[in-house]
Amino acid sequence: MFADVNEDFVDWSRTIARRLANIVFAAIVVFCALSGPSYGADSSIWPTPAQAVGIPEEATPTAEEIAVVVRARFHIGLHDALEIGHAVVQAARRYAISPLVLLAVIAVESSFDRLAVSAVGARGLMQVLPSQHRDRVLRTSDLTDASTNIRIGSAILQDYIRASDGKLDDALYRYSGGAQGYARRVANHVSMLRSAFGL
Repeated sequence: MFADVNEDFVDWSRTIARRLANIVFAAIVVFCALSGPSYGADSSIWPTPAQAVGIPEEATPTAEEIAVVVRARFHIGLHDALEIGHAVVQAARRYAISPLVLLAVIAVESSFDRLAVSAVGARGLMQVLPSQHRDRVLRTSDLTDASTNIRIGSAILQDYIRASDGKLDDALYRYSGGAQGYARRVANHVSMLRSAFGL
């Protein structure tokens, strides 16, 4: 019996050590990617596209880790937080966008309120504007559903990233409809989320 307990403890210790090593590696990669020099107003506040999505997959937060952070920081229910976590992880993989960027956009757009509606009719977590994205938003699309909203919002953001030749700050400017300081607000949330995840 004690041998089994000891063996379980060793396996658990190895898992924790491996996870910590991955987190340290991710922190180094993300820090280097996001802390590059900026020499003027024309300089991008973001890394190159490869760096922006370059957090190693094994170091990205899991849906459960996202749920814990989102629930604590934005005071939403566990069920909603888990749904958001799963949707962000899936969208990040599908559209090759850092989950931290997606979470930061959600934080800026809706503060994780899936029922949020803007004055111009943008809806849900990523504030998708149905009138502007008829090609993505079907009549049956429920934009209050986390999975649907994050999938559509991520696809729109990916389109803007491609149209901006990979310049994330330009893509975010377009995503926001031209809001001044939007990319900086998203970047600030990315920094906060990196700290919250220990990256």
